[in-house]
Amino acid sequence: MGSRAITRISLLAAMIAVLGLLPTFHLPLAGGVPITAQTLGVMLAGIVLGPRQGALSVMLLLLVVALGAPLLAGGRGGLGVFFAPSTGFLLGWIPGAFVTGVVMQRLTKVPVFAAALAAAAAGGIVVVYGCGIVGLMIVAHMGALQAMLATSVFLPGDLVKVIASAFLARGAEQAYPAALGYRS
Repeated sequence: MGSRAITRISLLAAMIAVLGLLPTFHLPLAGGVPITAQTLGVMLAGIVLGPRQGALSVMLLLLVVALGAPLLAGGRGGLGVFFAPSTGFLLGWIPGAFVTGVVMQRLTKVPVFAAALAAAAAGGIVVVYGCGIVGLMIVAHMGALQAMLATSVFLPGDLVKVIASAFLARGAEQAYPAALGYRS
């Protein structure tokens, strides 16, 4: 892996961290899992970097968080975040970014906007929610239906993030065609 790839991975990890600075919303229905902007960064990591590097950028962020850096929304960090109700979502970011990148790679014949919509929905919603639901069932001791219902409160905001990621992907492609060069 070259220095350019390492730089891009680091920049996307930093972007996800910066999105954690935006205000969070806590809903009692979701077992204490906050609504954050950081999933937008996870979606963009897969869209912009592709599967492998997108997942690596999320892994880098989570490693730094595990070491104690308060980079998650609300200034959270340290190993404790991986034992909280949100742990399934956090760990789900890794396969979420990977799947987002895989879908983007597979949809090379589809315009970037539509490909990014499908990719962000598949990785950023389906995969991350699947992991989040399992995490709520294990850590918060919720039943499957209760965990699914609790997770559903995130859907409207995440659909907005899916649309935003598609607009950002299209804008990146128009401004700098090589930004999504792995799709060619």
